[in-house]
Amino acid sequence: MTSDAQAEAGTPEGQGPVEISPELADRLEEKREDLFEKFEIRDEFPQKVLTEAEKRTEDIQSEIRDEVEEREDLRDKTTWTTDPIDAQDFDDALSIEERDDEYVLWVHIADVTHYVNPETNMWEEAVERANTVYLPDYTIHMLPPVLAETVCSLVPNEDRLAHTVEMHLDKEDLGYESIDIYKSVINSDERLTYTQAEDRIEDEDADLHEENELAFELADKMHQQRKEEGSLVLNPRRDRAHTIIEECMLKANKAVTHTLMWDRGVEAMYRVHPQPSPDEWSEALQEIQDLDGVSIPGSKWDDPRQAVNATLEDAPDRQLDKIQWAVMKVMPRARYMNDPFGGHHALNFEIYGHFTSPIRRLSDLINHWIVYTNDVPEDLVALCDRASDKQADAEACEREYKQFLEEVGLDAAAVNNRGIEVVEE
Repeated sequence: MTSDAQAEAGTPEGQGPVEISPELADRLEEKREDLFEKFEIRDEFPQKVLTEAEKRTEDIQSEIRDEVEEREDLRDKTTWTTDPIDAQDFDDALSIEERDDEYVLWVHIADVTHYVNPETNMWEEAVERANTVYLPDYTIHMLPPVLAETVCSLVPNEDRLAHTVEMHLDKEDLGYESIDIYKSVINSDERLTYTQAEDRIEDEDADLHEENELAFELADKMHQQRKEEGSLVLNPRRDRAHTIIEECMLKANKAVTHTLMWDRGVEAMYRVHPQPSPDEWSEALQEIQDLDGVSIPGSKWDDPRQAVNATLEDAPDRQLDKIQWAVMKVMPRARYMNDPFGGHHALNFEIYGHFTSPIRRLSDLINHWIVYTNDVPEDLVALCDRASDKQADAEACEREYKQFLEEVGLDAAAVNNRGIEVVEE
């Protein structure tokens, strides 16, 4: 692992992969297989799906050239991606401009539905899987990697098909002056890791310095505004690069689902997050208040989300996990619904849904299809239930696998960050 990788993963320099014996490797494999059976997670792709995916990756540039005339040509616009250092596919990219009275933010998402549509085996398989499952040092993909890591990856210096969300934002209140969602062709200038993006913000002479600096200026304003308006922020100490991506993706997701609901009035796969009961919130806040070195500001008790935000800002680092856990215990599970009624409590958004990760989430794939065709799948309610249930399965699988790693003497976080190497004793 390089020093960049260690910085990105948060591991001390000089620490390589976690070493395990062949016997322990066999036990981990056996545990994964048991969990996959328990939660009905399919590890291997059917051959017909792999064959179809491989065919869709042939003669890529010729197909893209044919598409240019039918799409917005954004290849000359400065565009870049920011992802973890170990990312295998890059499904979102940014462009940004500052004008006299507005910011213009372009969020470009890989146009997965150009390749994966309801007539394909890959779509059927995506519905079966419903999401990518991330275990420490082991990933079960929703889409065949041969597709996700090639035509659906917004790699630098190559033309790629994208679904772009263009947002004109008022400088004063950051409201949407206009939202335009359209198919495009982009050409990313550079692929940055989070560490590199941080460096670009710092280094005035670096490529993409002005763009990343401007992106953070906007993202920070959006972040502060969300908090002031009551959005729950459980991780208040994120670095600038992560803040850029999180806030820009939230803004794009919100723009898309507002467009679907208010402008088109169509059903879609909305993300609905109920709120805890008053008693549950009281229980969580009391648990937080009782932590050593932690104090909830008296003026914030009436709004639990504001209370948690304010407390996290000043709490000792050693108590952050306990505060977050106290909140997560009382939070109902968010679900996908065909109607946004109820909104998203944690974000404090009246309407919200997912659009920015169609490679790894069925909800985003479905919403891409609805945005493009304005056609709602007949089985949308069943698809919402499927996505919700499989997300719960994925989270339970990850939780049990991490617990097993700890039981056999492995640090799950270290395995996740550094990987595993099998060593003969």
